[in-house]
Amino acid sequence: MRETIEPGFTVSIADGELGVGAVREVHADRRELVINIENGGDFTLSADAIRDVHEGKVILDVDHLPQAVRQALKRPHAAEYPDSTYAASDPGEGALKD
Repeated sequence: MRETIEPGFTVSIADGELGVGAVREVHADRRELVINIENGGDFTLSADAIRDVHEGKVILDVDHLPQAVRQALKRPHAAEYPDSTYAASDPGEGALKD
């Protein structure tokens, strides 16, 4: 059974990777959630953009993310790692890249 998503859950694009943001709002009636991506802002996503939910984490399905979200996911950790890119434009990517 899938865990119910709640505001404050961490958002990641791959299980075991650094979080890229957090859930701000959940709109179950519309099957949407609003997430905040670090250094990227707020985005509204449909339920099909979610790959998995467990242990207070939402894992996104990169195949179902709008281009604007993919773009924002390239630099969520710029403040901590200014010379790195967090690759999120391909479903096989997701780790911090130098």
